[in-house]
Amino acid sequence: MDDMWGSTLDAVGPRLRQLRQRRDVTLTDLAGETGISISTLSRLEAGLRRPTLEQLLPLARANGVTLDELVDAPPTGDPRINLRPIPCGDGAVVLPLTRRPGGIQAYKFVLPTGRDDAAPELRTHEGHDWAYVLNGTLRLVLGEHDFRLNPGEAAEFDTTTPHWFGATSAGPVEFLSLIGRQGQRAHVRATQTAGE
Repeated sequence: MDDMWGSTLDAVGPRLRQLRQRRDVTLTDLAGETGISISTLSRLEAGLRRPTLEQLLPLARANGVTLDELVDAPPTGDPRINLRPIPCGDGAVVLPLTRRPGGIQAYKFVLPTGRDDAAPELRTHEGHDWAYVLNGTLRLVLGEHDFRLNPGEAAEFDTTTPHWFGATSAGPVEFLSLIGRQGQRAHVRATQTAGE
């Protein structure tokens, strides 16, 4: 029994690193969120130290996952995902829809009403993104193109292209996003509105 728990705790390190990187957070940021030193976090992620319960609780809270998800507890047979909204500032909320780190990740984004004249801050990162609009109008700035996607429309792109998502002045937007590392992608083409 001790061997099972030991191997479970040994596997937490890579999961911690994946969760932190998925949130695009540095060790310094995570240390500030959890009160755990940077050196301890680094050793935990590298598997050089086994986490204690006192460390696992704030780490799970900071990463928006349950303790069971963090330690990869065996499934209970209940397929429901415990949706825990993650506030992102300015009224935006992200709901992780997948349980495990790694592979393609699914999220639901809810963004508040935006400004059509907003100058977006474009970002790049490794991977591929696919977005499907549920409600509202999604503004997607992709390189030099400025798209408006309506409910039922989808876009797919390489995230090394500078990009930004936002809502328009018409109201809030809800969309699903699948994000994967390079090579993991859904094959759906974006449609472009007239004049773009």
